[in-house]
Amino acid sequence: MSDISLCFEVHQPMRLKKEFFWDGSPLKRVSSGDLFDFYFDDPENRRIFERVSSKCYLPANQTIHRELERFKECEKPFKVSYSFSGVLIDQCRRYRPEVLDSFVKLVDTGMVEVMEQTYYHSLASLYEDRGEFLEQVKMHRELMWDVFAVKPVTFENTELIYDDRIARMVAKMGYTGIFTEGVVANPNYIYRPSGTDIALLLRNYQLTDDVGFRFSSRWWPEYPLTTEKYAAWLSATPGQCINLFCDYETFGEHQWIDTGIFDFLRHLPGDVLKRENLRFVTPRELASIHQPVREISVDRTVSWADLERDTSCWLGNGMQWACYLYQKRLEPLVKESGDRELLDVWRLMTLSDHLYYIFTHGGGPGEVHSYFSPYGNPYDAAVTYFSALSDLHFRIRERLHLADQPFVFSTGQDRFTGDLAWSLEGLRMKLETVDLSSLEYHARNGDYAAWARGSLGDPALAGLLEQVGDAQGEELRADLMGKVDSHLQGVTRFD
Repeated sequence: MSDISLCFEVHQPMRLKKEFFWDGSPLKRVSSGDLFDFYFDDPENRRIFERVSSKCYLPANQTIHRELERFKECEKPFKVSYSFSGVLIDQCRRYRPEVLDSFVKLVDTGMVEVMEQTYYHSLASLYEDRGEFLEQVKMHRELMWDVFAVKPVTFENTELIYDDRIARMVAKMGYTGIFTEGVVANPNYIYRPSGTDIALLLRNYQLTDDVGFRFSSRWWPEYPLTTEKYAAWLSATPGQCINLFCDYETFGEHQWIDTGIFDFLRHLPGDVLKRENLRFVTPRELASIHQPVREISVDRTVSWADLERDTSCWLGNGMQWACYLYQKRLEPLVKESGDRELLDVWRLMTLSDHLYYIFTHGGGPGEVHSYFSPYGNPYDAAVTYFSALSDLHFRIRERLHLADQPFVFSTGQDRFTGDLAWSLEGLRMKLETVDLSSLEYHARNGDYAAWARGSLGDPALAGLLEQVGDAQGEELRADLMGKVDSHLQGVTRFD
């Protein structure tokens, strides 16, 4: 018996205003609460979401729901799985709530597994500090419970981005399985990621792309692809399982209705289930039914993107790297600001799509990137994204007493605690929690006053901090916090 896992990734980006730089928007005054509309093209995002909803989400959901109900009481029921980005759910609520209702209706059949991913479909799993990745996963977990009343156990990172480090993070969060691209081993078996006890599931990209990319290609020797032919291929494929994982927008958006893609979707469950050696299962079930055949290590980062199946579609050129590093370096600053609106906007700028549009390679992959991009070329995409990040940086500086270099906490020479403060506000936050041995070490050396004078450029604060004296323990903590608080109350902003 071969187990068929049919999975869909459902995501829509939030696109920036493509004329943001050229129309002179950067550094304009913006009222509190208006930053989203300042940066993001809400009318265009609404237009595209409504188009995709009409062409894909609503008709595909209707088709799949009908088939789930048709086979629900059978010995071999039809089952599917979805990985929704948090941004997709937000757009459902903002633009077409009936789309979200139709997804909830699918999950309520009991034949659908909902998987986990990052809320913002981001590259946060690649950051050296795993904090933001964990926060976005937690946000997604809470959203899935709020919307569907489920607690996902299978993890699908953005575009199947994966390596050993990511697998270990996911395992520590308690998930029982994780997906990646089937380039690391034979995709038709279950594996165990090195150093973990979870299941590694691999996408069969050949069979998936037969539908996702080649279905309507008249040059393809197998055209036209019928469900009988496809079911025969599945039946003849050896192994424990076959993981079919594609963008949900394949149905109606990438492959238009006149290609026959909805007829294919409607007849696929029946023609698969006619085969005695085939059945549909969810990823959760795969992880519990099958034992891993072996442990494998993946030390290079892979994904399902483009022909390279790595991260080059987001980080393959200098413009992409510059934008990625800038966006990543704003994380500690925006979090120290304590401004929820700034944090929400920054997180929307972590969407992987912004970097995807800056792809400059040609050929087939370049055509795909251009198809999805709202910009005329990758250079305009880079100008827009970098200028939006620069503008956000400016607004963070307006809200913070921002230093040139961070205050790095330690307990001695080269004995760092891992705590950093990029602003006076950040220093105040850290003073509440940093170990007393570190506080005392820096007080003895006069480091607080030196940082205030040299990196903050604030001699008045430096003078206050020089008066700390010989206090120790909690008395020192209280003294430092009091001096910083009094200075923050007396200075509205850093110039």
